Amino acid sequence: MSAPLRILISGQHGQVSQALQQSLKDLGELIVLGRDRLDLSQPASIREVVRSLKPDLIVNAAAHTAVDQAENEPELAFAINATAPGVFAEEAAALGIPFIHYSTDYVFDGSKNGPWNEADKPNPLGVYGSSKLAGEQAIEAVGGQYLILRTSWVYSLTGRNFLLTMQRLLQERDKLTIVADQIGAPTWSGTIAQSTRELIERWREGAPGAWGVYHLTASGETSWFGFAQAIGQELIKAGKPCAALEPIPSSAYPTPATRPLNSRLDCSRLQQQWGVSQPHWHAAMLECLAQQR
Repeated sequence: MSAPLRILISGQHGQVSQALQQSLKDLGELIVLGRDRLDLSQPASIREVVRSLKPDLIVNAAAHTAVDQAENEPELAFAINATAPGVFAEEAAALGIPFIHYSTDYVFDGSKNGPWNEADKPNPLGVYGSSKLAGEQAIEAVGGQYLILRTSWVYSLTGRNFLLTMQRLLQERDKLTIVADQIGAPTWSGTIAQSTRELIERWREGAPGAWGVYHLTASGETSWFGFAQAIGQELIKAGKPCAALEPIPSSAYPTPATRPLNSRLDCSRLQQQWGVSQPHWHAAMLECLAQQR
């Protein structure tokens, strides 16, 4: 039986953090720090907290994820998404412990025809993606035992996300128009947390794969329109009202930040190196919704 771990999780109320708190709770002591105790915009604060707590593992589940808002506050986005991860990586390396960090499909420009793999060259389209890429680069510059896990289209039963928004709007309106030319994999926060647990277990067993950058999304692919259709089908099965859906191109729904049209990520390297695979997005969605009932 492995000794209990002392795990520092940055971020308290976010979708991934809340899922991690459930998935990792029996691995040891979880030190979950929200903004009131850990200000990611202040590097000195991060160093002080890590050095005082001396954890066995750091998981950074906090980020500036307001994609459109980031266009208007790049300094804050870079402080939280770029500088802070680099500081965490430095402190983790100094303690000789692993550091797990989550990144995004937005580091790519969406122009590739097939799924993106870890060797593809990033080319973010906006401030959010640029700040997350800078965070990756800051961690890589430090080195050590780190995992950068790129994910996409995260949803859960808490916070603000596409699943909950669609459930509400589909029942409130008669008709909805949804973007149909952006392709990716909706990824439940529970899937991310479970995969993170498996990675931690591989490390504790003494047989980890190579440290570095990996893609971690649900398998399969769909569009936002397809995701909305799947959500609507479950509402209908439950006897609830559901709006009619109409597909539209991204050009018909302009936003401050440009979204990549192709957000598909090839996750085969994570399976090959660490033996960790993810469920199909639709199966994971049904598992998520089962917890809502």
